[in-house]
Amino acid sequence: MKYLNEFRNSKQAQLLAARIARLVTRPWSIMEICGGQTHSLIRNGIDQVLPPGVEMIHGPGCPVCVTPLSVIDKALEIAARPEVIFCSFGDMLRVPGSREDLYRIKGAGGDVRVVYSPLDALKLAKQNPEREIVFLAIGFETTAPANAMVIKLARTQQIKNFSALVSHVLVPPAIEAIMNSPDNRIHGFLAAGHVCSVMGFKQYHPIAARYQVPIVVTGFEPLDLLEGIRRVIEQLERSQAFVDNAYERAVSEEGNLAAQATINEVFTVTDRNWRGIGTIAKSGWRLRDEFAWWDAEKKFNVEHVRTIESPQCRAGEVLQGTLKPHQCAAFGKACTPRHPLGATMVSGEGACAAYYNYGRFVQIDKAMSS
Repeated sequence: MKYLNEFRNSKQAQLLAARIARLVTRPWSIMEICGGQTHSLIRNGIDQVLPPGVEMIHGPGCPVCVTPLSVIDKALEIAARPEVIFCSFGDMLRVPGSREDLYRIKGAGGDVRVVYSPLDALKLAKQNPEREIVFLAIGFETTAPANAMVIKLARTQQIKNFSALVSHVLVPPAIEAIMNSPDNRIHGFLAAGHVCSVMGFKQYHPIAARYQVPIVVTGFEPLDLLEGIRRVIEQLERSQAFVDNAYERAVSEEGNLAAQATINEVFTVTDRNWRGIGTIAKSGWRLRDEFAWWDAEKKFNVEHVRTIESPQCRAGEVLQGTLKPHQCAAFGKACTPRHPLGATMVSGEGACAAYYNYGRFVQIDKAMSS
């Protein structure tokens, strides 16, 4: 439990919260990019012990949540084919497409299987040479190395009945899109430690300088988050804006160079559509042309699937930080974890799921209660 218990010390958390309160002289809005950080903030009540005027805004850093509806609908079409064994991590099975989800495809006879690693899908391809094995490869920079490695192995070993439906997205372009939004009210960011453990944080320096916004790399435990918030506010109060690493036990400025090399060998940067947000230029990865055989989108000719988003779901506003989950009229009523309208209510990192699971049907207004 080393590196866990010591970052969950309640007395230290109270001391950090008090230090933050002494720093604050005006209102500040800070966005945590990662959905895992959102859940930790809400589960531990960190947002409610911060001083009045410090608002945590939940960002788009949930890979399940931002996977575009078009990719879900393509997955559904592929998974319904009798020759296919469709493999996915479990949290994707209940993400609603335009009309159904992967669970319903499975219930109707589709061979949909939960795997715990992309290597599990590759193993299935070797064991079932008469079937087409498709792996749903989604996520931010964190999951890209493993997915790239498996696709590279499939090509090296010439496993032709394996392919991947790829939807990888990148954090830095999303931060820029948020800062360029006319509705932007973000003063500082908490960057996701696991993303930076892969990619490092060199790419954040130009963003901090261009938009004059502090970016602090931090982890996921209560003390990690409070220390990250403290460092952001300290910069804001001093009119500073630079990248700071508060997660040195896991992150270096260069990141994991071997992982980056594998990613760059298999993927190339592309424009990417984000669910509820729209297209962000150069915000994702796609397979390089030399890996086209292992591209499920091309193999199964599903590049032009049409989609229909739920008119009740306001997940896009939640992902952009302009709406808190409980402010959506459907939250906890038409939209629940058992009957979700959008991915933010399904995912283990979704903001709507966090608010629902931890009873945040009404957000405490700290400014009014102070």
